[in-house]
Amino acid sequence: MTATEQGARAYRAPRRLGGNGPRRAGGAEAGKGRRAASFLAPAIVLLAVFQFWPIIQTLLVSFTDSSGFNEANWVGLDNYLKIATDPEVRQSFLTTGIYALLFTPSVVVVALLGALLLNRKMPMRGLARTVFFMPFVMSFAVAALAWQFLLDPNVGLVSHWLGNVGVHLGDLLESPTWAMPTVVFVAVWKMSGFYLIIFLAGLQAIPRHLYEAAQVDGAGVLRRFTSVTLPGLMNSLEFVMIFALIAALQAFDQIYILTKGGPYRSTETVVMTLFTEGFGNLERGIASALAMTLMLITLVFSAIQYRWFGRREGDQG
Repeated sequence: MTATEQGARAYRAPRRLGGNGPRRAGGAEAGKGRRAASFLAPAIVLLAVFQFWPIIQTLLVSFTDSSGFNEANWVGLDNYLKIATDPEVRQSFLTTGIYALLFTPSVVVVALLGALLLNRKMPMRGLARTVFFMPFVMSFAVAALAWQFLLDPNVGLVSHWLGNVGVHLGDLLESPTWAMPTVVFVAVWKMSGFYLIIFLAGLQAIPRHLYEAAQVDGAGVLRRFTSVTLPGLMNSLEFVMIFALIAALQAFDQIYILTKGGPYRSTETVVMTLFTEGFGNLERGIASALAMTLMLITLVFSAIQYRWFGRREGDQG
């Protein structure tokens, strides 16, 4: 037998398409599915234990008169009717809406302007990005305590510096007019660094040749922003707007430390009222009803924003 004949006998032609191929492919896909499920299982378990189950428990408690110490009795929709007719609760929802209207656009504008500035070539750009991001690293409680000291009319550094130039603000946190803008300012200072990073990532993903083409066509700075930058940032803007709105509707930490809802309940948000009812008045049923109502409102507004941004992307496409 020649070498050619030996090679011909050793050679095996490739399998035709079909036969056992699909079965093996199906087995491989099933194996991938099992591996994916094994990776997802810990996260699903954690979500079920710490997210979904507490939501179900809160929903059930919202239909009772539970205080946390007594035997809970089923009261149906009574708690929801109470919060719908209570003027103080309605005021807290209005205050939350005002806070959201002030915070959401402010933090988006500040973060976007900061991202546009820090995306340019400039000396010590890395240090500037770090400084801008640092407030987000600290907790809201620490940030609120720091600003409470800085804004103190007697010993605060900000009050002292402004006093040296003839500006006397008084006690901003005790003013019904300035308390809300002050807590919004602290929240914007704290959160804008995080949203700035999101915008920076979006800006760096925009192809440079689009700017070059727009510049060749004679587009100015404003035209390049509206025609290139803003459409390229739509996904980032959607993320920032939705998460900023959710953060605004859930505002609690800095308000509790800075004003405790005052003066005259002018900064008392829904979460502040929920905290007072649940832990101060031991009305767990009413607090749970407030929590479920706030969650529903958050879902509705998030869905509206999601649909609006999705429609704009479809129009642009």
